[in-house]
Amino acid sequence: MDFTLTTKIKATAKQIYKSWLSTQRHSKMTGATAFISDQEGEKFTVCRGYITGKNLELKPYEKIVQSWRTGDFKENEVDSQIEVLLFEDGEHTTLTLNHTNVPESGEHYKKGWEESYFEPMRKYFEALNKDR
Repeated sequence: MDFTLTTKIKATAKQIYKSWLSTQRHSKMTGATAFISDQEGEKFTVCRGYITGKNLELKPYEKIVQSWRTGDFKENEVDSQIEVLLFEDGEHTTLTLNHTNVPESGEHYKKGWEESYFEPMRKYFEALNKDR
C-alpha cells in the first residue's frame, strides 16, 4: 500500500528539514523522543524505538528519504519508505509525505502521521514563528 499526505506549515523549508533531522528538535516538534542524525546512511529511532529506520537520501531543505518501520510490522515484512518533500511558498512550506511499501494492515498510519507529526509540527512552528 502507498499513500501521499500533504500539509502546510508556517515555517521555512530549512527549519523543517533541520528539525526533522535533529535529535533535540525532532523530539520537541513531535513530542516523542527521537534519536536521529542529518547524515545519509545513519539509523534513527523515534517514540522509544517504536519507529526505526535509516536516512537513505538527504537533499538539504528539499527532500528527506528514509526507510521506516514500526514495532507493528511483522518480522517478515520489509521496511516501508518515506519521502518528505518541502516546497517553500511565502511564510509557509508545503510538506508532501509519500509513504510507500506500507503493509496492507497499515491504513492507520495515515491518521498517525496527522496526529503524531503534522498537528504537533504546525503548533510547534506556529509558536516558534509567531513574530515572523
